[in-house]
Amino acid sequence: MNKNLLMTFLLVLALIIPVYSQERDTTESDSTWSNWDNNGDSKWDKIGSHMFDFKIKGAPTIELNYGNSKMNLKSISSKFAHPGLFELKLGYTTDKSYKGSDYITNYNFKYFDLSNFTSNLSGNENSSDILSNSWRFGLGCASGFGYDLGEGFEIVPYHQSSFDWTMVNIQSTPSNPTDKNNTDLFNKDFRFGNSFQAGIKFKFMNNIGLDASFERSIIYSRHLFWKWGASEIIETVGEGLIDKFVDEILDSTPNAVPVVNFLLKNALSYGFYELKQDKMNWPFETAAPMTLDQFKIGVSFVF
Repeated sequence: MNKNLLMTFLLVLALIIPVYSQERDTTESDSTWSNWDNNGDSKWDKIGSHMFDFKIKGAPTIELNYGNSKMNLKSISSKFAHPGLFELKLGYTTDKSYKGSDYITNYNFKYFDLSNFTSNLSGNENSSDILSNSWRFGLGCASGFGYDLGEGFEIVPYHQSSFDWTMVNIQSTPSNPTDKNNTDLFNKDFRFGNSFQAGIKFKFMNNIGLDASFERSIIYSRHLFWKWGASEIIETVGEGLIDKFVDEILDSTPNAVPVVNFLLKNALSYGFYELKQDKMNWPFETAAPMTLDQFKIGVSFVF
């Protein structure tokens, strides 16, 4: 994908959203979020990332996912065998109804996850590509707006982001010495990373859900805190502007919010993660990270 095109899209998005938001009538009271069932939530709680707000509230939730991954490292010429994925998430779910519409809900899932990515699950044990077996744990938050279609059935398009620690175990040595040196930067040590996920959840009977999603994870060879922090701030500001924009749409056309929020949030994250494939702490000049693209299906149980 053309990186200049992505940069142009992100800049245009950052310019358009504030201009639109400034057109709001300043005499209007900030009561939008009081229309949610939980009156303890304020409008400003919805702006920006929820990653640092891990209050234990909501219904206990167990989620299981299975899928296939594509592992990539741009600094090597060898290819990785595609690992299979098994994932467990434990967390808390809140799902509130919006009184301004008959069938709009606000979904939030904060969780701890444990994942295994291994070539053994995908049947590539005899592949000539690089075999691996990786473990990951992390903290994340999925959020979105859904459509309540009645009788316990709900469709929720969502956006998810997380902080991860991944240990990659390289099980076959690359024949190229340079490739070996570059993979050794990640091998058998826990490395910090980030991920985002775009998905659609189909909920049944209020406590069982089926999920289909795409996730992109990046693993850093080194954690350059200040450059990483500045890069995260840029993305978080973009998410905050989208939250503000979506809040305006919620006032006028709430039935459009689930789709608009899903498209804008995930387009922003996908753009940033595309740019980070070459520079792990974009826009700063840094090394390329290891990346994992995953297509997953899952089931969740809400108690």
